[in-house]
Amino acid sequence: MHRDLGLGQREIARALEMGQATVHDYLRRWEASGLGWPLEAGLTDTQLEVKLFGGTVRAFKPTAKPLPDFARIQQELRANKSVSLQLLWEEYRDANPGSHYSYVSFWRYYDQWRDSQDVVMRQEHIPGEKLFVDWAGPKLTWHDPKTGVAQEASLFVAVLGASNYTYAEATADQKMDRWLRAHVNAFEYFGGTPRLLVPDNTRTAVSSSCRYTPEINTSYLEMAKYYRAGVAPARPYKPRDKAKVEVGVQIAERWILASLRHRRFHSIGEVNEAVQDLLKRLNERPFKKREGSRASVFAGEERGTLAALPQERYEVAIWNLNYAQLKLHAQRVRRVARR
Repeated sequence: MHRDLGLGQREIARALEMGQATVHDYLRRWEASGLGWPLEAGLTDTQLEVKLFGGTVRAFKPTAKPLPDFARIQQELRANKSVSLQLLWEEYRDANPGSHYSYVSFWRYYDQWRDSQDVVMRQEHIPGEKLFVDWAGPKLTWHDPKTGVAQEASLFVAVLGASNYTYAEATADQKMDRWLRAHVNAFEYFGGTPRLLVPDNTRTAVSSSCRYTPEINTSYLEMAKYYRAGVAPARPYKPRDKAKVEVGVQIAERWILASLRHRRFHSIGEVNEAVQDLLKRLNERPFKKREGSRASVFAGEERGTLAALPQERYEVAIWNLNYAQLKLHAQRVRRVARR
């Protein structure tokens, strides 16, 4: 408890974003209840509420009292750090005299609403703006038809931000030329290009990781320029930057890699035939929390926002720069970016 830390009522109120009068009331009830700290083992929330507030606690069910506009409350809390849940409850109470929930019920209802929203809430993305790309963690296996020796294949995954429309491809390794070709194949699969590529900080995308100004691999940057796309690597320690591709990779692992674990392949080509079949099923699979599928949302909302593909397919070229050349090139890129 904050009280055991030696904090006064004002400090506790500030830490919990509650009114000082409410803190005083809770502390008074705590002292009168005879409860100790830590709480005795096995004490339920219902029993605790009975000890603090007395009487028999009924099941927590909505009544005829008007529920607050929790969406507006969440917006208020996000828009202004000075606004507290206690203040918003007091405003709700004043607007509904004689027909309002207690602060505890108000807080619980809001907590329940927020949890239910977090299940389906997703980061909003502008159609055609971002393509999230990465390598899946687990590998696929195929066997050389002549020697029978098992070979590993990596899975490249690309996910469009607004529709979640997904592309996947098995590659012999994770080297730069495979990385670039997989991007080109993804663009052709989508029938257009996004405005931004968002890779994780993989070596094939970022030559020098930095939270603010990561140095993009020159070969990757040249390919992106050809398709008139920018590169904005996910920032380290920023989970929301990486959430879309991480979820996309997780889904690809679950619906593609796991489905192929018992099959025996004799070439990368065979692997990719199976991957493309499962990919089609994945994109056409109905959403659980919203209407439609990846394919239907892509066709209706995102396909038309992608930039047209160049007339000629990009020819993969690998830059081989020594450290001095790479540093000079990075300096030039920064100068151009500042103009």
